[in-house]
Amino acid sequence: MKFEKLTRAQVYRMIVYLLLVGAGNACAAAASAFFIVPNDFVMGGVTGLGILVRNLVGEGYEWVVECTVYVANIALFLLGAFLLGKKFALATLAGTLLYPLFLSLFTWLNGLYMEQAGHAVAADDPMLAVVFGALLFGAGLGLVVRVGASTGGTDIPPLILQKYFGIPISLSLWAIDGVIVLVQLVAAPLDAVLYGIVITILCSVAFEIVSPIGSRRAQVLIVSREYERIRRTILHELNRGATILYGETGYLREDCRMVMTVVSQREVVRLKNVVQRMDPEAFFTVSSVSEVRGRGFTSAQVPLPPADRAEAPQEDRQEKQQ
Repeated sequence: MKFEKLTRAQVYRMIVYLLLVGAGNACAAAASAFFIVPNDFVMGGVTGLGILVRNLVGEGYEWVVECTVYVANIALFLLGAFLLGKKFALATLAGTLLYPLFLSLFTWLNGLYMEQAGHAVAADDPMLAVVFGALLFGAGLGLVVRVGASTGGTDIPPLILQKYFGIPISLSLWAIDGVIVLVQLVAAPLDAVLYGIVITILCSVAFEIVSPIGSRRAQVLIVSREYERIRRTILHELNRGATILYGETGYLREDCRMVMTVVSQREVVRLKNVVQRMDPEAFFTVSSVSEVRGRGFTSAQVPLPPADRAEAPQEDRQEKQQ
């Protein structure tokens, strides 16, 4: 079998991918080991199952949490590999192994900290531990999902339910985590379970902020008679792509041109000022988008067509100098 040599860009993307997957799993494991487990809170996921088993066994068996996470992760990974295929198994393998390893490492480090300090991190302020632990855990999961990987564990059953029964992943994931949290009422006090509900909600908030693939950008739609000058400004000065849309005004039923572009959040104000200077009556709308791929963002720059390269926008440069 002949293997193709990887390009420098492919090697770079692979390194970034592995670093982000490792960082995401490390954040999630640190949240569990330093804030959630030592303060006797409950949570969803395989870590929640580990906390449940530990509470059933009794105090002084902290290692039970790690063992349960290892067993549950491996069992769910094998189930997912059997039902979802080899491609899924390869994409999930890193998370299945990394999270338990980081959890063991940080649990050991937390034990050293507790020996020195005599208490868990933020033990005197439970709400601080809940908020910081939940946000760190959700951000870690979101970072892993952002690059298209998985942490394994209870991420796998929702994928199986979605494939075979068409149940939305978000719905089944919420249901599974909610059941795991509520079941722990049999072995944990009510306040710990209530904290667990808060942790689940805050995890979801952090996850939704971090996890969208790509980067959040602003999609701008401009209706103006000066659409050609605006288009050239977007191409030459902002180095972004632009699309001309054809439309009809609703009042006078006149033909019009609309310029659609996607820019960074910082460039919105700059573009708005330029448009208002060119056409004070221009119609300008901005909407947020979370998935941006293509020239202007995933390419180094926007290659201008020959006509635009030869055509220097003299009036635009004069306005810029003024």
